[in-house]
Amino acid sequence: MDFKTSISLLLLLLLGSCKAHDENDLGADKDTSVDMSDTDDITATILRMNNGSTDFLMEGDVIIPRTRNAMKCYSQKYSCLWPKSANGNVVIPFIISTQYDGTEKREILNALKDFEGKTCIRFVPRNTQRAYLNFESKNGCASLLGTVGDKQRISLQKFGCIKFGIIQHEVLHALGFHHEHTRSDRDQYVKINWEKIYDFYYSNFKKMDTNNLNTPYDYTSVMHYGRNAFGIGRAETITPIPNKSVAIGQNAGMSRIDVLRVNRLYKCQNYM
Repeated sequence: MDFKTSISLLLLLLLGSCKAHDENDLGADKDTSVDMSDTDDITATILRMNNGSTDFLMEGDVIIPRTRNAMKCYSQKYSCLWPKSANGNVVIPFIISTQYDGTEKREILNALKDFEGKTCIRFVPRNTQRAYLNFESKNGCASLLGTVGDKQRISLQKFGCIKFGIIQHEVLHALGFHHEHTRSDRDQYVKINWEKIYDFYYSNFKKMDTNNLNTPYDYTSVMHYGRNAFGIGRAETITPIPNKSVAIGQNAGMSRIDVLRVNRLYKCQNYM
């Protein structure tokens, strides 16, 4: 069963057919017009929703696995990528909790559907597969990094996290992506104002040994936190260089470069 058929069946079971997002709203070839309004909304929302979370989080919303086996995902010897099928697609089973109402489920499905026209990622309702994404209304907005080969929770709390950009942000974590401001070459593009960050949040700005996939630093990535992330009294903690006035972050969904990275990481030959 392909993704579109699966989605249609799900929607019929929920509330009947509904109008999905216009397929051109976030088209990869038209991404130069990304909505930059309220650019740090995704940061402010995620951090607010994750305040008091009982999960071990790094970078604000990445769940650190508690199990020994899951920690292998952070070793160079093991892959965190979801496997490819013989046809070249990456099929990821998923379950959406019954805690969500019809409108919330549609927003999650629309965010997943947006991947299909731009990448080789395919989300299908889970049957008996061992590894799958489990969308749950737990505290906060958070995800594990990459696949751990078993049930993998994406926490999207009701009344705060069910937004198109936030859903795609957390799914990109599940696909294996860190935040943009922690990529290995970030010091060439942003200045971290350490003196304006609470000491216990320093770890959220630690540079990662990332595979940047030969793509430029992306100020408009949906994975880029806003200027005031973790700031003392909302102080500016991330300053773009050399152009300090450039907008950073956005809340609309995947940028053109976000899409390119997914296709390069998963070797989506027909989408590059």
